[in-house]
Amino acid sequence: MQQTQSQNASNQQPIMMQPPQVITTKDHLYLKDQLSWELIAMKKCQHFAQECQDAEIRQAIDRAGQMHQRHYNLLLKHLKHDNTSAMNQVRQLQQQQQMQPS
Repeated sequence: MQQTQSQNASNQQPIMMQPPQVITTKDHLYLKDQLSWELIAMKKCQHFAQECQDAEIRQAIDRAGQMHQRHYNLLLKHLKHDNTSAMNQVRQLQQQQQMQPS
């Protein structure tokens, strides 16, 4: 069992400290889905916190909703980056590399 855990740990990708300069179409679609999931989770937390009778549980649900809202806002901030100019730079580099003899 421990061998499996160490194999899984070595197969994980490194954590990015900053978002990439370019967001691919696949990444964009994933982020769009993630925004939807965060928004739904935030709304569900808000609804169930209002329905809850126990103040302690209501506060825990509210904190979870606030966490989902922070995640939503962070993703939205990353998506506001001007991806068009960065993608044009990538295309230019790719074209230059194709023109160079191997």
